[in-house]
Amino acid sequence: MSDGRLPPRPDYRPGSAQPRLNRPVRERYPQIRPTSGYGDPRIRHTGPGPGAGSEQEPERSSKLNARLALALTVVIGQLWALTVTVNEWMEGNTGTAWWGAGFLVLSFLVVLGLWLLDPKDR
Repeated sequence: MSDGRLPPRPDYRPGSAQPRLNRPVRERYPQIRPTSGYGDPRIRHTGPGPGAGSEQEPERSSKLNARLALALTVVIGQLWALTVTVNEWMEGNTGTAWWGAGFLVLSFLVVLGLWLLDPKDR
């Protein structure tokens, strides 16, 4: 076979040369019954009922989404301010770095105030 030719393919014959594999599926796999799955009497509940996953309180959901968006905006601003503050500190501009640190503390207090705003949502 070193000349690059492939061996001839055997002729296709339906079924198998092994008689045990030519039996019907229900005989080959007796554990699979017609009632397996959807008709299995052991299955009493197929999952959550109708309406599962839909929002039950849309007002609360929108309020939480708005708060989350605001908090994420503040966190992104804090990361940016932290980068600028550290850069200024490393360059020796300590005055600007202290202003940046003050901004970080103020933005933390804003997030803390948002968290304290509605204690019944926790």
